Amino acid sequence: MSVPFVSLLPALVRALACAAPLCPWPIAAAPPASFATEKEAGEHCTSDLVVWLDLPSRTFYYRGQQRYGATKGGAYVCRNEAKGAGMRAAPGTQ
Repeated sequence: MSVPFVSLLPALVRALACAAPLCPWPIAAAPPASFATEKEAGEHCTSDLVVWLDLPSRTFYYRGQQRYGATKGGAYVCRNEAKGAGMRAAPGTQ
């Protein structure tokens, strides 16, 4: 199934016309580097905490929380990279 070019045109115009500091709508940040195991993430996040990121909900969980490492469609990531990509901490965390 192909998408007609006309439907992509508004997004293309916004992307080309928007300089980051002047842009009135949010610009999607690059997703954080994700890892299948906590150990791999720990090797990448040497000066940061490893968190579990539930990608569909864009929510991350800390070790010890019930959903840490347990949601479908999730991965281990660095906390600061997740925050920088616009992800949020699970409710009830700091």
